[in-house]
Amino acid sequence: MKANSLRDLFVEQLKDLYDAEHQLIKALPKIAKACSSEELRNAFEEHLQKTQQHAERIEQVFEAMGHPAKTQKCKGMEGLIKEGSEVIKEDDIEDEVKDAALIAAAQRVEHYEIAGYGTVRTYANLLGESEAADLLQQTLEEEKEADQTLNQIAKQINVEAREAEAQEGASRRGVPIRRKPAA
Repeated sequence: MKANSLRDLFVEQLKDLYDAEHQLIKALPKIAKACSSEELRNAFEEHLQKTQQHAERIEQVFEAMGHPAKTQKCKGMEGLIKEGSEVIKEDDIEDEVKDAALIAAAQRVEHYEIAGYGTVRTYANLLGESEAADLLQQTLEEEKEADQTLNQIAKQINVEAREAEAQEGASRRGVPIRRKPAA
């Protein structure tokens, strides 16, 4: 870390978040494609658009401060995306369970971003960067909304994953499986 002042730390953290957003822009289409739930797939596709806006907002913050928009490798996001990628590669997992696992991975990402944006928003306020603080607050709110959306979707997906598990267990015991009719 090269930060010798709060302003330097603020800029480093922005670079880190900027890289995190770019990593997500690359990862979200793959995550969306791996979903069996249309509702979940749509949520990831919508969040991709928001993520692109988040990167643009960081560019606006850099511009307002007279700094070039640069990235600094975000190892935290890299690790979170790697974990999510491992879920995507799983072939021998029920679709509903995979969707539940993708939600869990995505919520870890959202919580990481919420922490990051809350921190840089606070730094911006302390440094008198009110335009930056407003932009970062907007992104922070959108990240919280994304987390809430995932919570809502998870309520149904997790129930479906449990039912898939129960059906799998019943079929292994030779019990006839009653499937719910297709909608």
